Amino acid sequence: MKNRPVTSKKAAILLTAALVLGGCTGGALTTREKSAGVGALGGAAVGGIIGSMVGHPAAGAAIGGGLGLGAGAVIGDQIQGRENQSYRQDNEIRNNQADIDRQRYDLEKRRRERGEY
Repeated sequence: MKNRPVTSKKAAILLTAALVLGGCTGGALTTREKSAGVGALGGAAVGGIIGSMVGHPAAGAAIGGGLGLGAGAVIGDQIQGRENQSYRQDNEIRNNQADIDRQRYDLEKRRRERGEY
């Protein structure tokens, strides 16, 4: 039996299956990871289209996927940084509101004790 080389289509299917199965092992994806994935897929699609115009769709998809991955990760990192900053600010607002509520309660309690109400 003759060994046939793996075609690029079969290799792409195997690689995709490995990435999908490997990606399912962790927890929820971060914003950075989601953006990197979207960038990689979009870049690979555009790269594949451009590569097919010059006769090298696999090379175009690989190059486009790599560039899209990098761009998506950078954008996702910026978005995630802003989400983290917003989360910290929301926590600070909740803590400040809890302090205000506690102080208001203490003030009302003291006024009732003094008979001001």
